[in-house]
Amino acid sequence: MTDSSAAARVPVDSPLKTLLTGAQMLFVAFGALVLVPLLTGLDPSVALFTAGIGTLLFHGVTRVTVPVFLASSFAFIAPIQGSVASFGVSATLGGLFAAGLVYVAISQAVRLKGTVWLHRLLPPVVVGPVIMVIGLALAPVAVSMATGETSEHIGYGPAIFLSMASLLVTLVLAVFGRGLLRLIPIMGGIATGYALALAMGVVDFTSVDEAAWVSIPEFTAPSFHWAAILFMIPVAIAPAVEHIGDMVAIGSVTRRNYLETPGLHRTLLGDGLATSAAALFGGPPNTTYSEVTGAVTLTRAFNPKIMVVAACIAIGLAFVAKLGALLQTIPGPVMGGIMTLLFGSIAVVGMNTLVRAGHSLTAPRNLVVVSLILVFGIGGMQFGGGQFTLQGVSLAALVGIVLNWVLPGADEDE
Repeated sequence: MTDSSAAARVPVDSPLKTLLTGAQMLFVAFGALVLVPLLTGLDPSVALFTAGIGTLLFHGVTRVTVPVFLASSFAFIAPIQGSVASFGVSATLGGLFAAGLVYVAISQAVRLKGTVWLHRLLPPVVVGPVIMVIGLALAPVAVSMATGETSEHIGYGPAIFLSMASLLVTLVLAVFGRGLLRLIPIMGGIATGYALALAMGVVDFTSVDEAAWVSIPEFTAPSFHWAAILFMIPVAIAPAVEHIGDMVAIGSVTRRNYLETPGLHRTLLGDGLATSAAALFGGPPNTTYSEVTGAVTLTRAFNPKIMVVAACIAIGLAFVAKLGALLQTIPGPVMGGIMTLLFGSIAVVGMNTLVRAGHSLTAPRNLVVVSLILVFGIGGMQFGGGQFTLQGVSLAALVGIVLNWVLPGADEDE
């Protein structure tokens, strides 16, 4: 179907319907949006603000042609946690700003050279295991939170009960949910765990009582240090490649080719600017949300202006200080239960990338590349020291790219 015929199918909605649909799209994204800052120590109110700003930037660059909403990226959870522990929040934000510039650089290379070079530099045998490392590198953190090790006032027994109840509801909604319920498994799991925590009396509302109703979010400025930048830049590679799949997915729903109009270079540029802008204010990196794509599929709400409305609502909610304080009262074990599924799911996405490629993983070349990416990334290997330490996801991605470049091709293996 042509773009013009697809556009003809999009009804002209009333302002009220557009407002309500935009609010619904934000509701679908809300659970995942605030989960990332809550897990990484960033401010959820700032994340709401930067999700709105990032979405508006994206639609400005793409000329309001793609019905997507941008918000907190799961792929950066583990790297942010590791970077904050090593370099602090401000330096981590500087690294995230640089990661957004990686998207910008890739977008311009795509504009000039197309996408063939990108697939050669980052084939599935590199991208797949790097995504697996992103999911599994800090899996012990999820377990620590789920078992109450990170909570001062919640013991092992109550923590396990809360985390497993939250996990159970999340997976039930994800697997058996229908309609809108299937799109909000994370929100359902958090709500259930929070309700149980309230019943058990382990929620402290002191910060909510002290917070004002309306105030400016606590923005944090980035600082720039080579160590944090080198740590974070390679992390952007896998999400940038996944961005292509996101554009294909939403295009299959609306029956439009967004890789041509507005063009992959524009969507990548919008994504990169959204991520860098988020870092300037102290928010997590942005990415297009598959949950919202699912909601678009369900509601047939193809009008991109709906996402602009959702972005404006998110910005407005960011200034409701009591909402941000309330989100921060969610107990750690509740988040830990969600994280056990979340980190595993990211790893499965990487595994699926390898499976779909159809290459033999026991072939010597592929075996070497995948094995070293996994062991270096998950095992704690590091090179260098001081300001130039390479470890974790950044080291795994660099090792994969170099091995893929220097090792003989698959034909030679055979």
